[in-house]
Amino acid sequence: MKTTSGADRPEAANQAFTVAAAAVAAGVPVSLWLTGEAAWFGVPGRAAELVLEHAAPLPDLLDAVLAAGTVTVCTQCAARRGITPDDVLPGVRIAGAPVFVEEALAPGAQALVY
Repeated sequence: MKTTSGADRPEAANQAFTVAAAAVAAGVPVSLWLTGEAAWFGVPGRAAELVLEHAAPLPDLLDAVLAAGTVTVCTQCAARRGITPDDVLPGVRIAGAPVFVEEALAPGAQALVY
């Protein structure tokens, strides 16, 4: 799953995290990629800044995905925002397009983009 939506598009961002957390809860292997403005959600405290009425809190959804899935910040997106491996939450990695392509093309994989 990949989201490019950050605080600039709160509904789309929250939807991506909601679907990822629901998939984890259903036992589906989940890899959530944070690209564009969504890259900020890999940094401590940033998910809490997104508040959306009638939606689960983004930090709770992120914690659910981190507990049983993978969360990745795009390498180029991180670099453009000055985000380094030392800046991201425990369990969040920074990786590039080759890793995304490998995951997206794995047998049985389905890519969802928000």
